[in-house]
Amino acid sequence: MVINNLANFFTLIRVILAPIIFICILEPSLHVLALLLFVFASFTDYLDGYFARKTNTVSVVGEVIDPIADKILIVFIFFGLAVYLHSYLIAFAASTIIAREIWVGALRDLNARNSNSQATKVLYIAKIKTTIQLFTIGIYLIGLAFNNMLVIIIADIFIIISLIITLYTGFIYTYNSLK
Repeated sequence: MVINNLANFFTLIRVILAPIIFICILEPSLHVLALLLFVFASFTDYLDGYFARKTNTVSVVGEVIDPIADKILIVFIFFGLAVYLHSYLIAFAASTIIAREIWVGALRDLNARNSNSQATKVLYIAKIKTTIQLFTIGIYLIGLAFNNMLVIIIADIFIIISLIITLYTGFIYTYNSLK
């Protein structure tokens, strides 16, 4: 069973919280709750790794579902923000993030079949990419919670940075896979 340890439980919490946060973003009276749930969801990302290492329950299942849980959380929130803010920028960024993840997933499958898994091994910059995406979401949610459009504009700048890093990491994985 997937939920055989505390680390996987915390990972699953992110998946469950993603659509709840999406709904909270769409209702202005729930923006503070969206921010709080996001902070908690982000903290579970730290907790799952902490408990996996501390209890020596690092598993292949955990290694696979943890980054997927991050992506589910990120995509739900970006789409919620795009809908609420009527933002083509956020919608485009979210679509690009999804496309990149599908592409990299396909490359990983291809590389696994060709015994070339090293080509798509998780890069440090890809972890930075996820961190910047989560940071960007945090800025957007702070802007919504405090009804501050200047903060939203700052988040728009960070989403562009996030988008550039997302595309760059996709390029690196593609290059490493096809060379």
